[in-house]
Amino acid sequence: MTSSPETETPTLETETDDPTEKYLDELPGEVEMSLFDHLEELRQRLFYALIAVAIGAITCFIFVRPIVRILEVPAGDIKFLQLAPGEFFFVSLKVAGYSGLLISTPFILYQIAQFVLPGLTRRERRLLAPIVLGSSILFVAGLFFAYIALIPAALNFFISYGADVVEQQWSIEKYFEFILLLLFSTGLAFQVPIIQLLLGTLGIVSSQKMLSGWRYIVFGSVIAGAILTPSTDPLTQSLLAGAVVTLYMGGIIMVKIFGK
Repeated sequence: MTSSPETETPTLETETDDPTEKYLDELPGEVEMSLFDHLEELRQRLFYALIAVAIGAITCFIFVRPIVRILEVPAGDIKFLQLAPGEFFFVSLKVAGYSGLLISTPFILYQIAQFVLPGLTRRERRLLAPIVLGSSILFVAGLFFAYIALIPAALNFFISYGADVVEQQWSIEKYFEFILLLLFSTGLAFQVPIIQLLLGTLGIVSSQKMLSGWRYIVFGSVIAGAILTPSTDPLTQSLLAGAVVTLYMGGIIMVKIFGK
């Protein structure tokens, strides 16, 4: 039994090489480096970053008294006590160290960028500057949010609670441990949109997937607010959790704008 021959069109996989896409996916100036070379460069970058932090800390220690006065403003009329010899000196060292780390952050981010730059394609390098800039801006915004909203709310709660029972005189060391921890934990929490943008750009999670998990994010934000805030008052935890949820929704919009 003979069958009529059928003309079959061969299925050839045609590669549509877009020159622009190919150019963006290239590694410009690719140089082969051994593991030892990578470790040596990492050591160098860490050394430069530590030098920057040390210089920043020494500079801030010279001007530590104005910085301390600024950080005491949210406490209002509370009287601070030095409960042990040298307590204020060690507090000054902590404040100078944290402040030095803060002002040297742009240089630290630059060193990180220089370390990862050789392994990035042209497409990924275009995102490096916006991500570093956005991360710095959000971190500073987190510090301001903590200083203006979270710290006053937490201190007002503690001052009003038991004000008719105890006289408010605080240890200078305990106060600054509370303030510095809250400042930097809030600054780190404000990095949520940057993490979302990285995940979206790399194609790991889409904006639709991020939006579908909003319930888990709300729950996780409440947990994060309870962990990151050194205080136990619900107002401070709610403010931080609300800020994280707002930033998360903003991150979804950013990822959507980039078409992911």
